[in-house]
Amino acid sequence: MRKRAARALDSRAKWVDQVALIVLDAYRHAPTDRPLELARFVEYSLEQVNERRRLPVKAPTIRKWRIPDIEMGPTRWPVPTINTVQELGDFLGIGIGDLHWLADPRSLERSAPESGMRNYHYIWLPRRGGVPRLIEAPKPWLKKLQRRVLRRILDEIPPHEAAHGFRAGHSPITHARRHVGTAVVLRFDLEDFFASVEAGRVYGIFRSAGYPERVAHTLTALCTNASSRHELSTLQRPQEPSLISRHHALRARLARPHLPQGAPTSPALANLAAFRLDCRLSALATSLGASYSRYADDIAISGGAHLITSSGSVRETVRKIIIEEDFRLNERKSQLMTRAGRQQLTGVVVNDHLNIPRAEYDRIKAVLHDAATRGPSVANRDGLDDFRAHLLGKVSWVESVNEVRGAKLRDKFDRVRW
Repeated sequence: MRKRAARALDSRAKWVDQVALIVLDAYRHAPTDRPLELARFVEYSLEQVNERRRLPVKAPTIRKWRIPDIEMGPTRWPVPTINTVQELGDFLGIGIGDLHWLADPRSLERSAPESGMRNYHYIWLPRRGGVPRLIEAPKPWLKKLQRRVLRRILDEIPPHEAAHGFRAGHSPITHARRHVGTAVVLRFDLEDFFASVEAGRVYGIFRSAGYPERVAHTLTALCTNASSRHELSTLQRPQEPSLISRHHALRARLARPHLPQGAPTSPALANLAAFRLDCRLSALATSLGASYSRYADDIAISGGAHLITSSGSVRETVRKIIIEEDFRLNERKSQLMTRAGRQQLTGVVVNDHLNIPRAEYDRIKAVLHDAATRGPSVANRDGLDDFRAHLLGKVSWVESVNEVRGAKLRDKFDRVRW
């Protein structure tokens, strides 16, 4: 380190040895994946030496910049080795210029006046009793790169075992199955789940996978988005006073780089960002003799009747943990469900066994009967483009939850003359 400093500076400075010892004490191994962090630490060390009045009044002149050798840091997962941004471009099959344009690390797209200059399509979806949801769908080129990041990198990093959303072999059914036959089910909902995950947390995920700083920054920019100012200006202020604070909070989240709902990488990254949340809530459930699982933004804790008497303190503890982990609880959707009533999670009834709500089953059966007796065109009252696929999806969902009811609906579906 002394020799390198001598080559870089205009003269051999007395304080070099002191700074080198401070750095060596902090870094037992060369931080080849973190040159920016190292530079900031050296700057901090210089300030410490200066406080002891051992640094010359005149700051040293840099004679020669040394370009560091960048390498992957340690990783626990079999992710591909990518040491530089150039290698990232090669991995994605794209040139550096195009990579920076698609990643948009400076969020220039946010000010783009025309949709043709943006990498995302924006769609507002109304929500009953709440502020609208913004779908940010990446355009084909960006979407292709994000899918490669998902399949080659993110799929190699496992989320917490209690996470059931967006994972192979997991579903709303596996989430609900954990809570079948319990006396009490506590349900919580995370507000604006994707928008709550900001770029800094995404960067931390890629850094924990071992990627050097600049590679992690570029991957983060590729997977996050700051929503267009024009699109945010179309979000109208709600009439209901209770929704105004949520309206402002959503606009603030969307204006900062965040996980866009609609990008293929967002579900996996959201799961990974919630890893500490899952750890803490799982530990809380274990301490209560209860079970915990999460499907996307839907959280459930279930257990014996003792949860009724302690539900107030449990809810408060859950709320604090959610806030401390930089998420936000949707108070309106918090529920305590006992076996005296219907216990339902992600559209599945869990009182005694997995089941479909009776009203939903009757509604699907009535539509199938109408389609079989009067024809699909008459039964398709909402004018759906592919009514057959829509009904088949409904039937398949019921079959996956309740085989007996599903078989009855399948029989009715087969009687329809398409």
